[in-house]
Amino acid sequence: MAVLVTMLALAVAFLGVLVAGLLRSHAEILRGLHDLGVNLDPDSDDNDAPHRHTPNGRLETPPGVPQPRSNETRAFDVSGIDVSGEAVSVAIAGTDRLTLLAFLSSSCLTCRDFWHELESDRLEVPGGARAIIVAKGLDAESESAIRKLAPRRVQTVLSSETWIDYEVPVAPYFILVDGTLNRVVGEGAATSWDQVRNLMDQALADAGLAAERGRNISNGPRAESARQNGEARAERIDAELRAAGFEPGDPRLYQQPASEPGTSRS
Repeated sequence: MAVLVTMLALAVAFLGVLVAGLLRSHAEILRGLHDLGVNLDPDSDDNDAPHRHTPNGRLETPPGVPQPRSNETRAFDVSGIDVSGEAVSVAIAGTDRLTLLAFLSSSCLTCRDFWHELESDRLEVPGGARAIIVAKGLDAESESAIRKLAPRRVQTVLSSETWIDYEVPVAPYFILVDGTLNRVVGEGAATSWDQVRNLMDQALADAGLAAERGRNISNGPRAESARQNGEARAERIDAELRAAGFEPGDPRLYQQPASEPGTSRS
């Protein structure tokens, strides 16, 4: 009987230690989520917000959601070393083209799919942009891993400075830069290439660049669609003007409206 009581006491003590450990682990997880800006309180209004703050104070959005910036970010050239260790500099600003910078890491599991995706010869880059992979320098990356992952079809540059220039918050992260405008026109985190395309197509549409640059940036299906939509819209407007008795370019379209009764012109 005494042995049974002793074993029962030991079992209760073991369960007590196990429960205490679980509670401590749960508290540490909640504390970590709180530090990241994640609030699990169902009564809190914070759960409606899709953003969280990163340690550097920038807002980080979930994958597939455009990343807002408080100020316009100008284009920076990419300077660093290539996978063979040779110094390299890639012109971005003033290039009269779109460049998609893919910020990837060799140690990021989500990045692995993008390393392989960028190797495909059927890769459809948003806006017909050229793609460039930017990893951090050798102080933060494994040289052998980068060499193994780097695709042959897309240039890979190791440059921690570029991550700082563009204030990249996480990996994988994608930034679309217009060399003509010398500024960032779209950016965001993504977990799939479809999300990258959607992000950047939306950014191009918002910036009014898709139809404007469609004839020059690509012959791909998305650029062709943007071009056809722009041409169809122009033809529809011309037809509506003619039906109203106006030819395109009619000077009456540009006349200032007459002053309303009771008002005088200065």
